[in-house]
Amino acid sequence: QVQLVESGGGLVQAGGSLRLSCAASGRTEYINAMGWYRQAPGKEREFVAAIGWSANWRKYGDSVKDRFTISRDSARKMVHLQMRSLEADETAVYYCGGKRLGADSFDYWGPGTQGTVSP
Repeated sequence: QVQLVESGGGLVQAGGSLRLSCAASGRTEYINAMGWYRQAPGKEREFVAAIGWSANWRKYGDSVKDRFTISRDSARKMVHLQMRSLEADETAVYYCGGKRLGADSFDYWGPGTQGTVSP
């Protein structure tokens, strides 16, 4: 099994920045990709960004691709999400996810970290 733990959430004013981190432990050799999703109150979970665990690719959701940057630290088994120019409607719980090789979707999840953007 793989365990994921997020950190770095908090409160920021609109236009500000937050940096989220996700630490992976356990059988990390199963991981093929890591990513971030978010869920705002009353809304469905939304894809934010993903990165290859060993391969060099990145993907972003349309609403964030010019403002957010996903990166990985393979030696420390961590993934980071740098978020800039945040807007109030991006207040959400941000979840770190991991995907096994061959899996259709993310199947490992962290408990989430709250990111709150004040108007």
